[in-house]
Amino acid sequence: MTKFSFKSNSLALALAKITKNIDEAIELLQKGEIVAIPTETVYGLAANAFDEDAVLKIFAAKNRPHFNPLILHIGNLNQLQILVEELPTLAIEILGKYSPGPITLLLKKKPIVSDLVTAGSDYVAVRIPNHSLTLELLKRIDFPLAAPSANPSGYVSPTKAIHVEQQLGGKLQLILDGGDCQVGIESTILGFDTGKIIIHRLGNVTPEQLMQDFPDWEVIIANDGKERPTAPGQLKSHYAPSKTCYWGNITELIEKYNGVKLGAIMFRAKTNYIAEDKQIVLAADGKLKTAAKNVFTALRDIESMDCDIILLEELPNQGIGLAINDRLKRASSNN
Repeated sequence: MTKFSFKSNSLALALAKITKNIDEAIELLQKGEIVAIPTETVYGLAANAFDEDAVLKIFAAKNRPHFNPLILHIGNLNQLQILVEELPTLAIEILGKYSPGPITLLLKKKPIVSDLVTAGSDYVAVRIPNHSLTLELLKRIDFPLAAPSANPSGYVSPTKAIHVEQQLGGKLQLILDGGDCQVGIESTILGFDTGKIIIHRLGNVTPEQLMQDFPDWEVIIANDGKERPTAPGQLKSHYAPSKTCYWGNITELIEKYNGVKLGAIMFRAKTNYIAEDKQIVLAADGKLKTAAKNVFTALRDIESMDCDIILLEELPNQGIGLAINDRLKRASSNN
């Protein structure tokens, strides 16, 4: 699995400006530049989706393979009509229920959407983010924003403006600072088939919620770990810190790697079998939503600890715990 290090990139870190000034972001985007933007999920690396040269800058800055498609961010449903061939009744109902918010729909695209954005697929991933700063930005431009997470491909997603600067500070001019991301993991991605809602990426909108809100539809979680994904966030190795990680039952992992200098990311409490200062607890309150908000920061922070291997405790596999486990598993070497 590819590992990353940014500690020697001190010169580049000073180059990106962190600001709340939307006007500056708009000016750069209109010139075909890339800008980091906040959302309720994670920070995104944005460009004019109708400008292929600008979109190529996203792939270059992230070192992202061109076969991995991008999500388009829009400000309202009227903009969606420009991008997709048809909007199924179910899609409208789902957007009415969860959007603006951490939900992305995979829909048949119109020719105006470049194959570069969709990695050659006939389907485009689109969402309306629930962040006031970015919604205002989207309202004031006349193009959608292609915006994957603002991190090097495969590395931990950023949930603070400073995370973007630490990872990509020398590869863009401006980071729009919207504070800490409130959800903390990427959006749920949904597609549709006859009588079925297909979850292409797990996220804050859970299978249980979908089954409760749309009881007449079968909810299916698509196969993951694809080498050539049909939607963003499906690569087997993803969200990885620079140190080797293993995910699973924490008791079994401690026994297996006994004798190695260990660190750990725990769900709700520390274990007595690893040094206390080498552990990070995601949710002392026991709430999965708290764990989701903290998981990417924890993966980032534990890199600075003096340990050789990081153990990732499996969370309860229900609700948003499914999505958190998905991210932890993809960050690990035993995924």
